[in-house]
Amino acid sequence: MWLTKSDERKAFIMLREGDFAPLFDLPADGGERVVLKALRGRWVVLYFYPKDDTEGCTLEAREFSMLAPAFKRSGATVIGISPDSPKSHDKFKCKHELAVCLVSDADKTAAEGYGVWVEKSMYGRTFMGVERATFLISPDGKIARIWRKVAARGHAEAVLAELKTARKSAKG
Repeated sequence: MWLTKSDERKAFIMLREGDFAPLFDLPADGGERVVLKALRGRWVVLYFYPKDDTEGCTLEAREFSMLAPAFKRSGATVIGISPDSPKSHDKFKCKHELAVCLVSDADKTAAEGYGVWVEKSMYGRTFMGVERATFLISPDGKIARIWRKVAARGHAEAVLAELKTARKSAKG
C-alpha cells in the first residue's frame, strides 16, 4: 500500500492522549512570543485553525473569545495557532475583538509536530493545509484530550466542559 506524504507524516507524528505536548517558541499577536514550556503548571487549550478571517476560523475564534473569562477562571490559557503572520493576527483580533492569544506558525513546525499539517482536498484539488484540531494540555505538559477534524460551531463550549471534567479528575 502506498502512503501519501501526509499519511507518512501522520503515521510518524500521531500524538495520543498522555503524550507530552511538543514544545514550541513562536511569535504571537501584539509582538509577544509564546513559549509552551513557560506555561507548565497551567492548563493550555491549543487550537489549530487554517486561516485568519475566514468563516469557520472566525466563528471558532469568536466562540473561544466569548468563553475566555470562563477558561481563565478554570485556570487555562487559550492559544489559537495558524500559519498566518503576527501582523495578520493583529488585524484579525482587532476586527473581531478577539480575546485569545494568536500564535504565528509560519514555517508550520508546530503544525507538523502536532500532526495537523496534512494533505487536504477541495473541489478535486489536493493541497497541504492545517487540519482544524484542538489539544488540551495538562499542567504537567501532557496532552489530556485531542479533538481532530473539529467543527467550529459549539467547539469552544465542548472544550470548556472537558477542561472542567479534567480538572476535577486531576484533583481527585
